[in-house]
Amino acid sequence: MTSFTPFEAILGGSLIGLASVLLMAFHGRIAGMTGILAGVLPPIQKDWDWRVSFLLGAILAPVLVSIITGAPVPFDNPVSIWAVIIGGFIVGIGVNYGSGCTSGHGVCGMARLSLRSITATAIFMVTTGITVFVVRHIIGGV
Repeated sequence: MTSFTPFEAILGGSLIGLASVLLMAFHGRIAGMTGILAGVLPPIQKDWDWRVSFLLGAILAPVLVSIITGAPVPFDNPVSIWAVIIGGFIVGIGVNYGSGCTSGHGVCGMARLSLRSITATAIFMVTTGITVFVVRHIIGGV
């Protein structure tokens, strides 16, 4: 079961918002993780340097927090690696059809009052709720 951690959630959300605002202010770009990642995969975009920096920051920040606080970053994956690979493939297809990911639409697009992003985020949330219900109550998963 997932723990309710309001302080960590507020802090994390604030940092995501700050990173999004700073990226828009300094580079005029949306902080959608799939769009950023796509720019460092072939064909590599000309502005790959900030993209790599952003991605490394997202990956290394938990490591830095763990080093500073001495507390390990908990990570538990209750599904097989094949489920992760298949799920990632399905998410990739959805990102392609949805013209962006949850971070791009949910954080940045909604902040710009984009109707497309508001609609996409509503669909993400409904689908997530249905998926959690099916996995936890019908299939009997975690």
